[in-house]
Amino acid sequence: MSSGLDAVRDAKTILLTTYKRDGTPVETPVSIAFGGGRAAPCRGRTSAGGAAEAAASAGLFAAAGLHAAWGAGSAWPFPDRAALADAVTGAAEVPGPGACFAVSGALAAAGALTAGWPARYPGLHRAGVVAVAAVLAGRGFLGLAGQTRLVSPGATSATFTRLDRRVYSPLCLALAGLSALSAGPPARAGWGQARVGRHLPR
Repeated sequence: MSSGLDAVRDAKTILLTTYKRDGTPVETPVSIAFGGGRAAPCRGRTSAGGAAEAAASAGLFAAAGLHAAWGAGSAWPFPDRAALADAVTGAAEVPGPGACFAVSGALAAAGALTAGWPARYPGLHRAGVVAVAAVLAGRGFLGLAGQTRLVSPGATSATFTRLDRRVYSPLCLALAGLSALSAGPPARAGWGQARVGRHLPR
């Protein structure tokens, strides 16, 4: 990448200066994308996409926090570990800490992807978000169809089956939709007769 772009390569927004016919400068905040050793302004995220990104990442981080707490021994929001196992896993016992922390890590990674990480690699980010949306959608549809046992063979509790259809599966589908919206359409970029001014605070 050109050394002249080093000052703004970590910025998400810059101040782009264009000029009227009479030479009057016009400054406009724009999003920028880097790729192939070049930088170009791109179409910014819509307000709907930004809201979807915030909602999806918040939901996924919250789920990650819950699984981490369960791995550490908490039963919240249930009265005890037996009730937690019956309602959340459909089995007699809560999975061990390793399994809980692994799920927590996966959910946290999904939350980071929907929140925009890695910003420097938009192609990788979009592929990750699409994968997150696909996994969540698959889990949601299996639950609504009463086939969660295909991915969780021990989930036989009647309480879990009821909650899965009424709460967990619809929540997975909602997060899948929000994640897909957060990916947004591919950015379209190109330079006009303009120069980069200063970059704005992130």
